[in-house]
Amino acid sequence: MLYRENGQFKTGYPADQQIFPIVQDRVVIGLLLAFAFLVVPQIGSEYLFKAILIPFLILALAAIGLNLLVGYCGQISLGSGAFMAVGAYAAYNLTVRIPDLNLIVAFVLAGLIAMGAGVIFGVPSLRIKGLYLAVATLAAQFFSDWLFTRVKWLSNDSTSGSVQVPALEMFGVSLDTPARKYLFVLAIVCVFGLMAKNLVRGHLGRSWMAIRDMDVAAAVIGIRPMHAKLTAFALSSFFIGVSGALWGFVHLGSWEALAFDVNRSLNLLFMIIIGGLGSILGSFLGAAFIVILPILLNQIPAWLGIPISAAMTSHLEFMIFGALIVFFLIVEPHGLARLWSVAKEKLRLWPFPH
Repeated sequence: MLYRENGQFKTGYPADQQIFPIVQDRVVIGLLLAFAFLVVPQIGSEYLFKAILIPFLILALAAIGLNLLVGYCGQISLGSGAFMAVGAYAAYNLTVRIPDLNLIVAFVLAGLIAMGAGVIFGVPSLRIKGLYLAVATLAAQFFSDWLFTRVKWLSNDSTSGSVQVPALEMFGVSLDTPARKYLFVLAIVCVFGLMAKNLVRGHLGRSWMAIRDMDVAAAVIGIRPMHAKLTAFALSSFFIGVSGALWGFVHLGSWEALAFDVNRSLNLLFMIIIGGLGSILGSFLGAAFIVILPILLNQIPAWLGIPISAAMTSHLEFMIFGALIVFFLIVEPHGLARLWSVAKEKLRLWPFPH
């Protein structure tokens, strides 16, 4: 009975076009953000920030970027790890070669560089689609692995091939504690999440969805396929590039090129499949699932007193991921976001079934 919109009248187009048109949704989101910004930094432990919250937020941002391309525009991509690497190495080179550069500016510029790389590798999408496009984007992944391993200038001539980021500081405030890093990442993810939600609700997002549903019909009604596909690749790569910079600077601190290998691309694809294609909320749900599941697989056998090796845990993780992907593709192709949407609809009708 609490989740009803009885008496909530909309008297204009702005009220009707709100992101959260139901008052209860706005209240819950406001309370959730207040809890995340004000309460969690006070009560969270170092393990919670480093192992769960910071990786979850960064991977959610990368999943949002990939969902813009795959879920909303229908262009299959297996090279998201490459664009994360471009963002991370671009931010590293910018901060090393321009020492006084603001951290936010460095991340935005790194995202723009990743955007350029995404447009270059998105050009084949104008001629090919489906499995052939997936293979073409996979070429970007292999090329980035070779580039960042062989070209020593990109790692500041490091003999080992690994890079070490400088101390994080923004506007005179040092990001030297897990709580400060968490707040920094949370603020960026909130801004980019709002940006992505407004993108997909606008003209550009509608053109992406038209291309996804039927590109020939979209072209007939005046949507330019070249513009729609390239903008999807560009904005998706921008989001993923910023997430790669955050992953390298805030989460890892130091990394090698293999930190952004094909497994990272596959993990991001798993996130949006399990969370829900074509859903911003699904990106968050999928990222939470991928981050929390390995931790639970490590902890549950210990809670139950079952001896299990690390190798078996890793194999179980792959088997469960594979089984879940098959399950969601068959039973609920729209993922966890669709299940959440169905639950909300039932709450709006409860206790009346019709």
